[in-house]
Amino acid sequence: MKKIFFYFLLLLSICKVQSQEQLPFVENFTKSNYFGDNQVWSVAQGSDNALYYANNHYFLRYNGVKWEKYALPNKTILRSVFVDGDKVYTGSYNEFGYWKRISGKMEYTSLSRNKKLFTGASINEEIWKIFKHQNKIYFQSFNELFVYADNKIVKTRIPFQISYCFVVNDTIYLASVTNGVYLFENKSFKKVTKWQGLENNIIHGIATNKGQTYIFTQRNGVFVEENGKLIPWNNSLNSVLKKEIIITAKFIDDYRLAIGTAFKGLYIVDLKSNTHQNINRNNSLINNSVLCIGFDKENDLWLGLDNGISHIEINSPYTIFSDNTGVLGSVYTLAAIKNGYLLGSNHGVFKYQNKNLQLLPNSQGQVWDIHKIGAKYIIGHNDGTFIYENDALKKVNGISGGWKFQESDYDNKYFQANYSGIIIYNSPIDFTQYKIVDNLTKPIKNIAQNKPKELWAVDNYRSLYRITFNNLYEVEKVENITHQNKIWNDYGVKIFNFKNEILFFIDNVWYNFNSISNKLEKNKIFNKNFATISEIIPVNNSNFIVLKDKLLYVIHQIGDNYIWDLIPEKYYEGKIINQDTKVFRDGNQLLMNLDDGFFSFPLKNSKTKSQKIVIEAFYQGKMIDDNTSIQYNQSVEVDVISEYYGYNRLGLFYKLNDSRTFLPVKSGNIVLNNLSSGSQSLKVYYNNGERFIQVDDYQFNVDKPWYFSLVMIFIYILIISGSFYLYYKWNKIRYFEKLKLKEEELKHQKQILQLELIAENKLKMQEYDKHILEMQVQTKASEVAGKSLSIAKQSEMIDTIQSILDNESDINLLKNKIKKSIKINSINKNEWQSFEKNLMQSHEDFVHKLTHNYSQLTSKDIKLCIYLKMNLSSKEIAPLMNISFRGVELHRYRLRKKLELNQDVNLSKFMINL
Repeated sequence: MKKIFFYFLLLLSICKVQSQEQLPFVENFTKSNYFGDNQVWSVAQGSDNALYYANNHYFLRYNGVKWEKYALPNKTILRSVFVDGDKVYTGSYNEFGYWKRISGKMEYTSLSRNKKLFTGASINEEIWKIFKHQNKIYFQSFNELFVYADNKIVKTRIPFQISYCFVVNDTIYLASVTNGVYLFENKSFKKVTKWQGLENNIIHGIATNKGQTYIFTQRNGVFVEENGKLIPWNNSLNSVLKKEIIITAKFIDDYRLAIGTAFKGLYIVDLKSNTHQNINRNNSLINNSVLCIGFDKENDLWLGLDNGISHIEINSPYTIFSDNTGVLGSVYTLAAIKNGYLLGSNHGVFKYQNKNLQLLPNSQGQVWDIHKIGAKYIIGHNDGTFIYENDALKKVNGISGGWKFQESDYDNKYFQANYSGIIIYNSPIDFTQYKIVDNLTKPIKNIAQNKPKELWAVDNYRSLYRITFNNLYEVEKVENITHQNKIWNDYGVKIFNFKNEILFFIDNVWYNFNSISNKLEKNKIFNKNFATISEIIPVNNSNFIVLKDKLLYVIHQIGDNYIWDLIPEKYYEGKIINQDTKVFRDGNQLLMNLDDGFFSFPLKNSKTKSQKIVIEAFYQGKMIDDNTSIQYNQSVEVDVISEYYGYNRLGLFYKLNDSRTFLPVKSGNIVLNNLSSGSQSLKVYYNNGERFIQVDDYQFNVDKPWYFSLVMIFIYILIISGSFYLYYKWNKIRYFEKLKLKEEELKHQKQILQLELIAENKLKMQEYDKHILEMQVQTKASEVAGKSLSIAKQSEMIDTIQSILDNESDINLLKNKIKKSIKINSINKNEWQSFEKNLMQSHEDFVHKLTHNYSQLTSKDIKLCIYLKMNLSSKEIAPLMNISFRGVELHRYRLRKKLELNQDVNLSKFMINL
C-alpha cells in the first residue's frame, strides 16, 4: 500500500493538474434542496426579490431562505418564466398563465384555459419563452406567438419553425431554425438580410453591448455585427465555443459576458482583457449543462442546469480556490509568487501559476510553513527545511517539522520552531549552521518575540515557556510560565503579538506578562472583548481575525474600540483547519487556508448597510396574519428575508422579547419553540462592527394555553361550581347524618347518663344509708357503752349494798356503809374523761361538721348535741352531764338559740340528719 501511495505521489510530481482557477463563490442547490425535478429551463427574479424557476413539472420559488414548490393544475411541464410587476407568468405544454402570491402562497390563474388556443395545427405547442414588448406580454412556442394585452389574447402563427424570440433595441427578432433571423412587426415577418450566413444555424442568443450586436449560435460560435456585416467574434474563446454547444448567453455588464454551454459549464468572459474563466463541474458547478442564465439584484448569476441550480457571486470580492480532485489536499500555508502562489499542504509543496496546479518534485509530505525572505521561500516540511528559489526546490537541512520560521527584529537572528524544539540561525542565514536551544526538547509549535534576548514559545500540547539568552545567545533560563503562575489547565496555549505586546490565551483567559513582577496578569481589554473566542489569527498591527461560535470576524481597532466585520460563514463552512488556520497578505486581499484550497477576501468590508428586510412568519405551514390563532407552547417558523443573496447580504442577529442575548440568524431562518402566551416581539439587528442596529421587528400573539381558553374557563367555572354544589350537598348529607348520629349519640349518652345517675344515686344512697347505719351503730354503740357503764356501776353498787344489808345490822353503820358504797360505785373523773373521749371519737365526723357549721358552740354544747343525736331524753342526759333535768332543758333551750332553730324543729331529729 505504501508503494502504491509513493508511486502516486511520484506521478503527481511530474504532472500538472490542469484547469485550476481562483473563482467566484458558487452556491449549488440540488433536488435534495428544492425537492423538484432535474432540469431548470428558465429563471427570473420577481419584484419581491424572490427567484422563480420553471423546473419541469414544478414551479419553484426561492427567497434566500426557503424553497417553495408548486405544480400546474394540469400537471404539465413548465418551460418558461417571466416577471412583470406582481405577476409571475409561466408557460408550459398547451398552457400559460400567471401566479400571484396571496397569504404566503403562490396561486395560479390560467390565461389559456377554455380559450381554444391550442387546436388544429397548434395542438402540441410548448411555451418556451415569455417576454414583454410595448406593454404586451408575448408567449412564444416554436411555431406560435400568443400576445396578451388588455385581457385579450391574440394568436399569430409563425410560418417557419423558430428557436427563440429576442427583443433588441425595442425590436422583436425571431431566430429561424433554417432561414436566418426575421423581424416581427405589425403581425408580419421580415428577414434581416444584412445578417447573411446565419441560415441553418440554431440561434440561442442575440444581444447588444456597447453598440455592437452579438449573435450566439448553437454550434458555430459567436458572431458580431461590424459595419453592417456579421463576422466571427474576435476572441480566443470563440474557437473553443465552436466545438461546444452554446445553450444560452447574456451580458453581465459592459465588460463581462456569460455563456452557458451543454458540456463545459459556464464561461465568464472579460471583454477588456479578452480572458475568461470556465466554471464547470471540475471546479465548482454540480452540472456542466447550463440551460438558462438569470440575474439578481446584485447582478450575480443564477444558472438553471440540466440537474440543479447554481448561484455564482461574480460581483463579490470573495474568491475561492478549490481543488475538487483531492490532489492538493488540506492547505496549511501559502505565499504569493509571480502570477500565482506557493501552497503547502499535507501532500507537499504545490505551485499554482497560470491556472495550473503543480506538485513540486521531491516535496511530498506534510508542509507547515512558508516564509519569504527576499527572493527565497523558506519551507518548514515534515522531512526537513527546504528553500524555493528561481523556480527550484531544494532541501537545506534535516530539521523536521518546521512549524514556524521567524525573523528577529532585534538581534539579526532567525528562529525556527520544530518537532524537537527551537533552532537559531545567524544572519546572513546559513541553513547548515544553526544552534539548538538547550533545555527545551519539546515539539514547539509557535514562537513570538517583542524584546531582545527573550523568546516566548508554546508547546504543541501544553505549557507556555519563556526563554532568556545572554549576549552570545546562549540559553540562560527556560521557565514554564504557566506552572510558575499555578495555571495547571494550560493546554492549547495561544500566543498573539499585537502592536508589539505579546498576549497569551490560556484556559479562555487573556494574560500579558509583567516583567517587573515576573507574573502573568489578566488583560482587561482583551478579556472584555475576546474572552469567548476559540481562535485568533494575526493579520497586521491594526487588524486580526477571530473565530467565535464557528463564525470568522475581521477585527479593526479604531481608538479604544474594536470593530467586528463578519465574514459570511458560507465561504468557509466546514473547511476551516482547526488550530492551523492562518491568514496571508496578497496586496489588498487576505488569503485564508482551507481544507481543499484557500479563499481570498478584502480586509475592509464594503457591504451595503442600508437594506430592506422582510420578515415572514409561519405557523403550521401557513403565513401568520391578524386572524391566525397560534396555540400555546407551539413552534413558529420565521423567515428573515434579505433583498440580497450574495456578498451584500448582511449577517443578521435577533432577540425575542426581553432577551439580552443576540442570536445569529442562520440561513435566514429562525425557529421559535415553546412560545409562552401573550404578545411576542421579535427584533432583527445587524452589527456594524461597533454595536447592534435594529433593522426590523415583527409582532405576533400566542394564545393562552387551551386550559386557559374561555371555553375551558367556563368549564372550570362549571366544574368548580358543580364541585362546590356537590361538596355542599355532600356536606349537607353528612351534616344531617352527623345530626342524626349526634341525636342518637346524645340519646344513648342521655340514657347512659341516666343509668349512670341512677347508679350513682343508688351508690350515694347506699353510701348514705351505710353512713346513716354507721352513725346509728356509733350512736347505739355510745348508748350501749353509756348504758353498759351505768348498768355495770348500778349492778356493782346493788351487789355491794346487798352484801352490806346481809352482813350489817347496825342501822347507822349500815347507812354509812351504803353511802360509802354509792360513793365508791359512782363514776370517777377518769372514767368520765375516757367515756367522753370515746364518745367524741365515735362521733368524729359529726363533731367536725358541727364545729365547721357552728363555730360558736362550746364543748358542753357539742356533748349535748351528741346525746341528742343518740336520741337520749333529757332525763337520760342529766346524769351523763352531771346536771339536773331542769338544767338539761335549759341547756337545750340555749342550744336551739345558738343553732337558730324554731320551736317547731325537733332538736334530736335535726342532730340525726345533720
